[in-house]
Amino acid sequence: MKNGVVKAFVLAGTLATSAFVGGAVQAQSLADAMVAAYRNSNLLEQNRATLRAADEDVAQAVASLRPVISWSASTSYNSTATNTTTNLLALSASLTLYDFGRSRIGIEYAKEAVLATRQALVAVEQDVLLSAVSAYTGVKSATETVAISRNSVRVIGESLRAANDRFAVGEVTRTDVALAEARLAAARAALTAAEGQLASARESYRVVTGSYPVSINGLPPAPALPKSLAEATATAQRLHPSILQAQHQVTVAELAVQAAAAERLPTIKGTASASAYDYSVSDNTQPLGLSLTMSQTLYAGGTRSSAHRQALANRDRVTAALLQTTRIIAQNVAVSWANIEVAKAQIISLDQQIAAATIAYEGVKEEATLGARTTLEVLDAEQELLTAQADKITAEANYQVSLYSLLSSMGLLTVERLNLGIPTYDPAAYYNAVQNAPHTSVQGESLDRVLRAIGK
Repeated sequence: MKNGVVKAFVLAGTLATSAFVGGAVQAQSLADAMVAAYRNSNLLEQNRATLRAADEDVAQAVASLRPVISWSASTSYNSTATNTTTNLLALSASLTLYDFGRSRIGIEYAKEAVLATRQALVAVEQDVLLSAVSAYTGVKSATETVAISRNSVRVIGESLRAANDRFAVGEVTRTDVALAEARLAAARAALTAAEGQLASARESYRVVTGSYPVSINGLPPAPALPKSLAEATATAQRLHPSILQAQHQVTVAELAVQAAAAERLPTIKGTASASAYDYSVSDNTQPLGLSLTMSQTLYAGGTRSSAHRQALANRDRVTAALLQTTRIIAQNVAVSWANIEVAKAQIISLDQQIAAATIAYEGVKEEATLGARTTLEVLDAEQELLTAQADKITAEANYQVSLYSLLSSMGLLTVERLNLGIPTYDPAAYYNAVQNAPHTSVQGESLDRVLRAIGK
């Protein structure tokens, strides 16, 4: 699938932010919730720092190819016959000239680890945005449930007053009044529970986004989705960050096998040193030394062979993990697809149920005023309508979460692909600044600019 087709699966402008109306507090949209979650996520900050640490592994691998320069200074005093003082200043430099590919493998290993960590960061971003969707729909559903529960308390209160009036004139018995009282108490208990659920949903929203919701907009139109389950699965196999991460981890394991085999090969190093002596402040010499050393470990008690076998086992492990991840992602796509279909069917059925229950309730209530229906029948009809309305709220929330779960399962639930219109973290900026192991002032200034840009 081409990038243009992939971008057709995103929201394409359906997540526009809300505007101020008449100076009132701006209502928060689903897009607002996701933007806030992205900007305030400590989990994202944690994984960005992990990525920067992985970037430094590349810098350290590159630095291993460069010379190591060191200096030392010492002084000694001999109080025997001559009472002499000896001062020594030494400068030395060593460089690995050839290690039969070990350093090169180390650099490639570190680079592949960086790519794997970048994909892990994308996976975390998807989780953060999906949590925002869940928190947003949770607050909206809880708010609507509270509204329905309050209306139920009001309606049943009216039924209780009507029952008392009818009881006063002898049209109903005390049992009818007691039934209305019991239902009113249950409705009040349900309202208290709904208000508690709303408070809990608000706390979840604050954890995800960093602040409490002020006013929640309605749910946006459904994002564009692939035409078939097969198309969605194919997109997930190519784009999902967990699969891409696992692929890079397989490459890392392959390089680890090569590195373990290369550890058995020789190493050639060159060393240069210069020393300046001050012997009793009279005899000065500046000896210069050059050396070339080739070394190889012949026997290490089986350590090298064990490390090689261990690398082979790890390669088999991550290869199997890649296959398992592929299966799990395909399963997640199928589950999300099924959940969407179920939620859509539920919403259609519940709309029909609500319409019928509304007609039934109005009819039963009217018939009760004529004495053809009991108070219990009125209360039962009202409860059936309330249940259908509550079920629809749950179904609509499940539908919305399932839509974005499918995008997440396909690897499309990111700020960039959703086109949320905010600056995003550039995972390559820090890497580009440190990949050559900067030490000079020019490179250092470039790194400082990158750190300032990411707020460090």
